[in-house]
Amino acid sequence: MEHSKQQPTQDFYHTLNRGVDKRDIFLDKQDYLRFIHDLYELNNEDRVESTFGAFKNDPVLANTTSRKQRKLLVDILAFCLMPNHYHLLLSPRVKNGIPLFMQKVNMGYSKYFNQKYKREGTLFQGRYKQILITDNTHFLHLPFYIHFNPLDLKYPEWRENKIASPEKALEFLESYKWSSHLEYLGVKNYGSVLNKKMLNEVFDGSAGYKKLVETYLKDIQIDGKVSLE
Repeated sequence: MEHSKQQPTQDFYHTLNRGVDKRDIFLDKQDYLRFIHDLYELNNEDRVESTFGAFKNDPVLANTTSRKQRKLLVDILAFCLMPNHYHLLLSPRVKNGIPLFMQKVNMGYSKYFNQKYKREGTLFQGRYKQILITDNTHFLHLPFYIHFNPLDLKYPEWRENKIASPEKALEFLESYKWSSHLEYLGVKNYGSVLNKKMLNEVFDGSAGYKKLVETYLKDIQIDGKVSLE
């Protein structure tokens, strides 16, 4: 599939991790919301205290304009949360921005999870995995790979480059709240977490993104074999 835009010269990383022993790390809606909250709140060079309670049910849709401006560690271009793992597309804003950010997020969420479920020990399977994006094709395909992960829950055949009903698969993706897919379709869904400018230019906006998604689902040629091992 052709794109008119070229990959920017800055560094991009696909970061991912899953629960220890492949256990689920999101058990209810509040867990997903907490992790998304942490993606926003902990993306800050300064030390921050959790204000999750103030956000109630929509932690990142709360009014953030009156709050102290963050000193961002990373730009988050795309994300997807699955029951037992997560995927992020990140670009560092400062030196060591990604390891600092990932340490904050993993430690913060683990503390929350262990306190909530009265457990002890490691939540994640070791250190997060980090993959440097080294070529244009990988960069252009990765957002779709990240956003298509929820298809594992209902249409796992997508990983074999097969989908029997692209229309139903598209409907399912549009019903899945825990990723940045809806934001790129132009639907408000935790957009304050993201820096969408770069990918919106690549996709030619939400209409262009939707056309690309429809094309990919009809003729999937995305590498669905990224390993969490």
